[in-house]
Amino acid sequence: SYFRKLQLLSAAAYSFGHGTNDAQKTMGIVSGTLFTAGLLKQFYIPFWVVLMAHAAMGLGTLAGGWRIVKTMGMRITKLKPAGGFCAEAAAATSLLGTALAGIPVSTTHTIAGGIMGVGSIQRFSAVRWGVAKNIIWAWVLTIPVSGTVAAGVFRVLQRIFPAA
Repeated sequence: SYFRKLQLLSAAAYSFGHGTNDAQKTMGIVSGTLFTAGLLKQFYIPFWVVLMAHAAMGLGTLAGGWRIVKTMGMRITKLKPAGGFCAEAAAATSLLGTALAGIPVSTTHTIAGGIMGVGSIQRFSAVRWGVAKNIIWAWVLTIPVSGTVAAGVFRVLQRIFPAA
């Protein structure tokens, strides 16, 4: 169908958006750490950091991304090509817009929102809201849990290395 071909474009746009968003966060964190540790005289993104971020993203997607792909593609709702195109296009637009504005967002959250939106328009009960609920809980808990774990690890490291 027509939308199967358009999905190639929307998937490419989403992948581009994923790279503009997630790779930038990784490169910023690594380069910031190198600068803070005094390993860079001025702040910039070394080319090897760019290559390592791309490799890490690719390998991470290859190794562990399939579970997320399965959840997004099959467990939230059943999508036809037109719905898949709309969900991907919406997620790509969100990712590219936030990347241009310098706002870091979750690529998984953007596509999950797009899929839920398309599914709920088809029929509200078409969305498996139990699966959606787990994703929403992940949205709510990600920042406070990550912050708590980081604080705990930092506290332990401060006790082991008092000068840190």
